[in-house]
Amino acid sequence: MYNSGKVIIGILVFIGIFISPFLLNFGGGQAHTKPDPKIPVQYEKCIEDVEYMKAYHMDMLNEWRDLVVRENQRFMQFEGSKIEMSLSKTCMKCHSSKVDFCDECHNYLDVNPYCWDCHVTPEEVQ
Repeated sequence: MYNSGKVIIGILVFIGIFISPFLLNFGGGQAHTKPDPKIPVQYEKCIEDVEYMKAYHMDMLNEWRDLVVRENQRFMQFEGSKIEMSLSKTCMKCHSSKVDFCDECHNYLDVNPYCWDCHVTPEEVQ
């Protein structure tokens, strides 16, 4: 080969550029602990069980949004009583601290829910 030296140098430069992000991040990560959101103790039961809410709360909130905004259905039956389908008035009544409850998991999973684009962030209760 006539230009074998140039080809080898080109390949080494390519490999160096390709692996540089991995080398720069090596050892720079943070150890994360699994979030432990503060679940309120004064209320006995949520609308669904804890495991369901961990996995599907966003689906439920989207369903509520559709029913309230598109079909003007604001209330639902829950264990014989009527509750309002509202993030601010129903969910945040029990889970009053956005920082201690919502942000714990959302930051851990690096998701940015769009709830607070429309809803007012609740004031933190000390």
